[in-house]
Amino acid sequence: QVQLVESGGGLAQPGGSLRLSCAASGFTFSNYAMSWARQAPGKGLEWVSGIYGDGSTTYYSNSVKGRFTISRDNAKNTVYLQINSLKPEDTAQYYCVKATWPSGTRSAFSSMREYDYWGQGTQVTVSS
Repeated sequence: QVQLVESGGGLAQPGGSLRLSCAASGFTFSNYAMSWARQAPGKGLEWVSGIYGDGSTTYYSNSVKGRFTISRDNAKNTVYLQINSLKPEDTAQYYCVKATWPSGTRSAFSSMREYDYWGQGTQVTVSS
């Protein structure tokens, strides 16, 4: 069965960095695009970043562009999210999400309509 297991969250200071990981199993990882999404306390779900199945193309939301970097290692069936210059507004539960296709437009990634599996999430808290 498909499993997505996130790790790497925690408490960090403003301006700091974290690296989130998502270990995938139960499907041919390189055949599917992946995304990261987040949900802050009391707010709705926000798409953050996406990456093609072959890793050739990445997309970011405007709120994180320039600070977040998505990457993947298809040999390790893992997708990563490097978060730099952390801000208090980055505090959220971060989810790894599997798309139903290997590649797509930025709109397809950000619409969050064609994803079929979600991880359990990892909490990121940014506070001094």
